[in-house]
Amino acid sequence: MTESFTPALGHAWLSGFYDPAIALLTRERVWRARLLDQVAPATGETIVDLGCGTGSFAVSLAQRAPGARVIGLDPDGDILGRAKAKAAAAGQPVRFVQGFARDAAALLGDGVADKVVSSLVFHQLPMAEKRLGLAANLRALKPGGALHIADYGHQTGVMRTLFRIVQSLDGYENTQPNADGVLPDLISEAGFINVAENTALATMTGSIAFFRAERAPPVAA
Repeated sequence: MTESFTPALGHAWLSGFYDPAIALLTRERVWRARLLDQVAPATGETIVDLGCGTGSFAVSLAQRAPGARVIGLDPDGDILGRAKAKAAAAGQPVRFVQGFARDAAALLGDGVADKVVSSLVFHQLPMAEKRLGLAANLRALKPGGALHIADYGHQTGVMRTLFRIVQSLDGYENTQPNADGVLPDLISEAGFINVAENTALATMTGSIAFFRAERAPPVAA
């Protein structure tokens, strides 16, 4: 844990192990494929990958939709360096910007994104930052734009026990609200409409839920 953000896997010295750990512990191929299908990136769209980490999903978005403008946002400079190298190796023109979720609209502009996507980010944030991040990304979306989230949601039964692995790395105070199922309410409170939670995916570290919501379209004159 740093003063300003939680690094990948909870500690900066573990960042180099992030990709293999996520692949091993979260059924990464399954949930990333499901999230990619849900986002359905299209040519000409501007898509923000919030908390892009090492850039795996941002690269997948660019590969699925050549001609889309993909922007990865993350506060961790070291992780962004890894993401830039990954995108360059894949030959994908992803733009990476250093900043927090709460900075999305300030850094990228109001109403610039057709879609905002976030994966395994909001469970790490303190409650105040969860709220600020959702509000900022509502502003970053165009009216009618969509928010897509894959993250640890409500944990019950054995999933609750397995989720303690994540909590031991990312901290109990920040992660517990997700385990209690707070995300849908926070998304609604931020001003999103049509908030929906799709079928969750069981993993070795808890249940990953899939959420979709929208910024309200312009009011007809």
